Amino acid sequence: MPEGFPTIQSSLQEMIMNHKDRSGCSDCGSVDRRDFLRTMGTAALATAAVPMLGNSVFAAPSPKSGAETVAAELYKSLSDEQKKAICFDFDHELRKKINANWHITKPKIDDSFYTKQQRAMAEQIVRKVTSEDGFQRLLKQTEYDDGGLGAYSMAMFGNPDSGKFQWTLTGRHLTLRADGDSVDKAAFGGPLIYGHGEEDTKENLYHYQTKQTNEVFKALDAAQAKKALLTAAPGESAVQVQGAAGKFPGIGVGELSSDQQQLVEATLKVLLAPYRAEDADEVMAMLKADGGVGKLHMAFYSNNDLNKDNVWDIWRVEGPSFVWHFRGAPHVHAYINIAAKA
Repeated sequence: MPEGFPTIQSSLQEMIMNHKDRSGCSDCGSVDRRDFLRTMGTAALATAAVPMLGNSVFAAPSPKSGAETVAAELYKSLSDEQKKAICFDFDHELRKKINANWHITKPKIDDSFYTKQQRAMAEQIVRKVTSEDGFQRLLKQTEYDDGGLGAYSMAMFGNPDSGKFQWTLTGRHLTLRADGDSVDKAAFGGPLIYGHGEEDTKENLYHYQTKQTNEVFKALDAAQAKKALLTAAPGESAVQVQGAAGKFPGIGVGELSSDQQQLVEATLKVLLAPYRAEDADEVMAMLKADGGVGKLHMAFYSNNDLNKDNVWDIWRVEGPSFVWHFRGAPHVHAYINIAAKA
């Protein structure tokens, strides 16, 4: 279990009691990603820092996967009025837009607009696109940030009975997708967002990820660290994949020793552990096909070093088809985009 998780559990009630209205996140901006390609999934194994996900054989999600099966049932249960409000063509531009604080559709899951059974199915989809640890963190994050999962909204793109289809959940500090591999050569069905309205300290639900990536930084020698540590980070939503010709910040993982590269790979698995194994496996398979961990770069940013402790709260992992941008100050916004460039 990541360090700090019991503290998070014990202090959650106090955090919620002290919670102020955070719906107006001034730095949660919108970015139109019409040319985004599909995102790739994530890790199959967790290290000792997180619960084990198992050693499953690579398999991308399919229309028959657990989350997609429930999403298809949910779609069939929708009335004409509900479909008019939350259903779109698969290629609608809203599927390709990303924002750290927005709702694609107006009805919220807990609204009377949905039946009790439909609300339960929405929760089941979320459970099935995450690992157990990831699901529990997500529940805590949504409770802290906006009063619970019921305050978030879902949208449907396409038709599960006749081709490509995607279920999408949006709200404060969260974008999740289930698409059964409808978007070609992209993990997760497109860019994902996660976050938490608490600053990136031990109280934050995702601070363990910063601690893990900083283990890589601590393993660097002086020359490597100088190359990896930069001052100003790019915009948090600047996560369009660049392809093999791209220019990536920080130090190339291929420049590191074999044991340092193994630590990077273990770190990726920690980052991917909140998601279901099918997505995690797809990400790792796509990364391998793209040349492996050695094609990635890692950058750490000295700006906004919370507590001035040299634990770098803003970091980025990037390669030809992989972008993971984590901004921990003043609170966590994280963007993932893993996809093949056209």
